Amino acid sequence: MNTLRNKVQLIGHLGAEPEIKTTPAGNKVVNLRMATSEPYFSNGAWKEDTQWHTLVFWEKLAERAEKQLHKGSHIMLEGRLTYRNYEDVKGIKRYFTEVKVGNFILMDKKENGNSTIAPEEEALVEEEADLPF
Repeated sequence: MNTLRNKVQLIGHLGAEPEIKTTPAGNKVVNLRMATSEPYFSNGAWKEDTQWHTLVFWEKLAERAEKQLHKGSHIMLEGRLTYRNYEDVKGIKRYFTEVKVGNFILMDKKENGNSTIAPEEEALVEEEADLPF
C-alpha cells in the first residue's frame, strides 16, 4: 500500500471576498486568496514572511464557502496541491499552483467569544472530515 499523499494544511486569513462561478456543466466553484505568515529573526529584528495561496472550493464545499467566508476570515483548511498551465496569446506558458480545498473550519470569533460557525455546520464538518483537526 502506497502511503505517500499530496496533503497540505494551512491556517490564515482571506484576502478578498469569494469569487463564485458555475461551470458549463453546472458545478459551483469558489476561488479565494489566503495569506499565511511565518515570523523569523534576521539582522537583530523580527520580520514576517507572508505567502499568498490560491484556494479552490468545489460543489458542496463551494456552497459552504460562499455562505460562511468573507474577506479577512480566519480559517484552517486541509486540501491538496494542484498544478495547471496554459499558453497565453503571446505563446508564453503560464503555470499555476492551487490548493484544492477538501475541508475547512472557520476560526473567526464573535464578540461574545463563541465561534461564528453554526451548530448544523459544525456537524457537517464532523461528517465530512477525516481530517486531523
